Amino acid sequence: MTKFAGCVTVANGCSLEHQPGREDKFVNMAGSVKTIADIAQLAKVSKSTVSRALNDNPLISRKTRERIQAIAREHHFAANQGARCLSLQRSDTIGLILPVYGGTMHSFISDPFFAEVLRGITITLAGYHYDLLIGQPAKDAPGEVQRYLESKRADGLILLGCQGYFEKITQIFDSQAPIIVWGAADDLVFCNVNSDNKAGGRVAVQHLLRIGRRRIAFLGGYRSEPEVRLRQQGYAETLQKSGIGSDPALVSYGDYTSESGYAQMRRLLEQVSDLDGVFACSDVMAIGAMEAIREHGRSVPDDVAVIGFDDIQLAAYCSPPLTTIRQNLLKGGEVLVQNLMQYLQDGIITRTILPVELVTRKST
Repeated sequence: MTKFAGCVTVANGCSLEHQPGREDKFVNMAGSVKTIADIAQLAKVSKSTVSRALNDNPLISRKTRERIQAIAREHHFAANQGARCLSLQRSDTIGLILPVYGGTMHSFISDPFFAEVLRGITITLAGYHYDLLIGQPAKDAPGEVQRYLESKRADGLILLGCQGYFEKITQIFDSQAPIIVWGAADDLVFCNVNSDNKAGGRVAVQHLLRIGRRRIAFLGGYRSEPEVRLRQQGYAETLQKSGIGSDPALVSYGDYTSESGYAQMRRLLEQVSDLDGVFACSDVMAIGAMEAIREHGRSVPDDVAVIGFDDIQLAAYCSPPLTTIRQNLLKGGEVLVQNLMQYLQDGIITRTILPVELVTRKST
């Protein structure tokens, strides 16, 4: 059991323990059954099981849910959602926290990566009958993250792309905070979901080597982010094992925008005349890099083969279609919600690493 500010942490409208004088409140239209305790007695289950079943919580078996819901219908029971939320000091809302870097919002709101993870989050939250609140506290104000929980505006938080201030967030919260983060981080005390970034870097470079490329550049996102470091490690270790070695002149860092991919690629092409392959840390960066290659009078993939990371929907339709390391972003959003709900239920800290796979298209 995990408690915060005197309230019971719940999932999908379910109280995980009974607090005297604070029972779930329902509107009784028939009069013969007055509380969920009455339904629990009829169904021969606990009150928390009744609460979950009435909210169609997938944590309860379908057979048990249908039996309890049939009893509720027989006695004309309907949940008074507002009264229940007030009684349990919860909001039936999950907060999605996005950072704002450098005072701008485009890095995440306009990024197709965000849109695809968001789709997985919203679809899964709907199954739990939860709403989504999106917030963007500034990077230098991590206390804003705490405010969402203290104000009871959200029962738990999903942090997406907030690696830049994990340390500050850790200083605010202890390990019991109802938070889950997307991304890799060393010694993380929160739940997290991430893809196998090191394997992604390794697979990308192995593919470029297999098609005969030897001068392979690395276009990174934010240098400080653990995901970027892991992808670069996979890149460097694979080149080292091949006997080629990693050339620092071929490694560049920026952000995840197409503008950054374009600018980094232009600079590398001017400095490294024999460059023949590129591994970019995101598809959006790779698309910007391909434009820079074309402007430089070289072709993709004949002169320079390009591989990205993510497999956003646009990757299959750019020119040429982009080879990439696929993260299952829809699944990532789903697992973020599922693991946070599990934490709200039983306090277990989970760390999930999702597999990646190579998707080969015409850019290589």
